[in-house]
Amino acid sequence: MNKNLFASTRRAALPATQTVNAAGAPAYATSAEHALAQYAATGCLTQTYYASAELQLETVLSLAAACSPRFVAQVALWSRGKGHMKDLPALLMAYLTVADPALAERVFHRVIDDLKLLRNFVQVVRSGVVARRSLASLPKRLVQAALARRSVDELFRGSVGQDPSLGDVIKLAHPRPDTRERAALYGYLTGRPYDVAALPELVQAYEAWLRQPHEAAPPLPFTLLASQVSGRAAWSQIAQRASWTETRMNLNTFARHGVFESRSMVQMVAAKLWDRAAIERARVLPYQLLTTYKHLDPSVPAAVVQALEAAMEIALENVPCLDGKVYVCPDVSGSMSQPVTGHRPGATTKARCIDVAGLVAAAMLRVCDAEVLPFEHGVVELALSARQSVLENAAKLASVGGGGTCISAPLSKLNASKARGALVVLVSDNESWVGARSGATPLMLEWAEFRRRNPGAKLVCLDVVPNRTTQAVDDDSVLNIGGFSDVVFELIAGFAKGRSRDHWVDTIAKTDLDN
Repeated sequence: MNKNLFASTRRAALPATQTVNAAGAPAYATSAEHALAQYAATGCLTQTYYASAELQLETVLSLAAACSPRFVAQVALWSRGKGHMKDLPALLMAYLTVADPALAERVFHRVIDDLKLLRNFVQVVRSGVVARRSLASLPKRLVQAALARRSVDELFRGSVGQDPSLGDVIKLAHPRPDTRERAALYGYLTGRPYDVAALPELVQAYEAWLRQPHEAAPPLPFTLLASQVSGRAAWSQIAQRASWTETRMNLNTFARHGVFESRSMVQMVAAKLWDRAAIERARVLPYQLLTTYKHLDPSVPAAVVQALEAAMEIALENVPCLDGKVYVCPDVSGSMSQPVTGHRPGATTKARCIDVAGLVAAAMLRVCDAEVLPFEHGVVELALSARQSVLENAAKLASVGGGGTCISAPLSKLNASKARGALVVLVSDNESWVGARSGATPLMLEWAEFRRRNPGAKLVCLDVVPNRTTQAVDDDSVLNIGGFSDVVFELIAGFAKGRSRDHWVDTIAKTDLDN
């Protein structure tokens, strides 16, 4: 008999696919709400393996239009506050100024919470993609309020960056300065006449330092000072004043300029890197720490390297410590070699999707009774030890792979060996095509078999790229989520432990718009 025609009752009961993924294989379509959340948690509006930046923009706007403005606002808040994203929250806020102006005004200051995002928001509005081409009354009022909310020192420290610059934003918004000091700063930043004597003390100190850069530098961001600095003493002073993020991003620079020749400077930088409060304020993404680690120059001292490893452990404290056997399955296929934030001319990250997948797997191996099953066409054999650091294991995982994607391969192997387990976590770009077939996906078929043997088991599909399809349908045993911030571990833990039956979209839909 043809078993494809006369399937078992169990197989026939599984939901049939109704669309195809970007690789052209059968898949399940997600709701508009789920797809918007996926894009907001992973999308940077850049070229990815399967989609152009323009297609991503078109997709996000169409998804936003298909959702309620309230949910769009909740996604914007969640992607900024929990996902630590920058581009999509700015785009969604610009969209809301047209779709629901009153709602935009309610949440603006919580989504656009720094000057970089404010510049992004202005650029989106000016581009005309959300039916505006200038700062009309509402956007202008929102920008004016955002500028007024910050002190003159905050404005000056955040004035780094172009296209648009903070000066451009001020010119467009026409804020009314309430003091001579603020009026002078606005003139200084926009290139207009200003009262030199009324400039903030910090700006005056900066201008004096520019005239005599060999003197002690004022307490300003690294990016404002670096181009004028020379000599080990000056660079040591910069290192002392650098923010946590500036320190992380410039370890090789400090080494090149002799900063680490001083033992006290080594100790200072190391202490800064593992400062828990500073790590939390920086909202660092774990993959960013991995990227820094991978590109450290050999001249960076061991104490600083160890501090970076300690920072990773702090950044990953949300990794769930779960009961029962856990199988973590990172996708190491060819498409996972794409940059995790997409291709952007002159600013493409060196961190790849495979790095994020390896990081999740290595982190869970460290705290759970876990087995790691990397996969492409099939499962890739790789020996890992929980005694090694998260960074070491992640780098080892990211060094293997290539080939096509068969997302059901790990479960197929587990079923063949009659394995027992409580949780399976798949980390992938979800573009599975090897073994594709009509009807239910191979993943759903293998998961049904695994769950028959392990009735209480849970499956989590973590997607690290913008996507509108999935290979497994959400139900009481399956959770589809997206993103590459540490918040995904909170969601995995809650789902696996049964503390909440809420799925990802339900969690986002509970976001408080006022607190």
